[in-house]
Amino acid sequence: MNVFDIIGPIMVGPSSSHTAGAVRIGKIARTVAGGQPAAVTIELYGSFAQTYKGHGTDKAIIAGLLGMAPDDERIKDSLELARQAGMTFKFRKSHNKEVHPNTALISAVDQAGKKIIVQGSSVGGGRIVVNRINEINVKFNGEYYTLLIPHTDTPGVIAAVTNLLADQGINIAELNMYRSHRGGEAMMVIETDQAVKGEQISLIEAVKTVKKAVLIEPIY
Repeated sequence: MNVFDIIGPIMVGPSSSHTAGAVRIGKIARTVAGGQPAAVTIELYGSFAQTYKGHGTDKAIIAGLLGMAPDDERIKDSLELARQAGMTFKFRKSHNKEVHPNTALISAVDQAGKKIIVQGSSVGGGRIVVNRINEINVKFNGEYYTLLIPHTDTPGVIAAVTNLLADQGINIAELNMYRSHRGGEAMMVIETDQAVKGEQISLIEAVKTVKKAVLIEPIY
């Protein structure tokens, strides 16, 4: 147990689950999108859907998409700041009994029209679990340096990436591979103890069948 477990996150209130966790989900979506989206649609489930205005969940998710941290005093003004930045957004209430009650599904489109989907759940105390990237079900919490590596499911690609990281002195804390089906679209999720630098990401992206590598830095 650490001090975070005892006193909770440093944040702008009122709720660690509905505010701090929501900021983190939005910020991860921003990173996966490669920066601030041009337009977003946010589907809210469970208590997120029922209380998002009163608890500021809408402002929190948009703040994260703008790159803010959970303790940023500008969170309360994030909707207007997003409009000023040219980012359009809309919220929808959705129902799915199979997802965690504090869940948001963010569909973001960049200036070139490329779309990404990130689904995350706020599980208490500001902590989150990201459970979907585009059409692939995943699971990570953003507390480590996290590499997302979409690729085609082919023999040898995991070994090539992990050997490359070992050669670069990067220690892997956890690795999981998710796929739609054998030989289909897949996603490596690698949590590391050290940051992976730009030139190292380029080496990973040069591995056969790897489509991209995205580094998510720890979100506090």
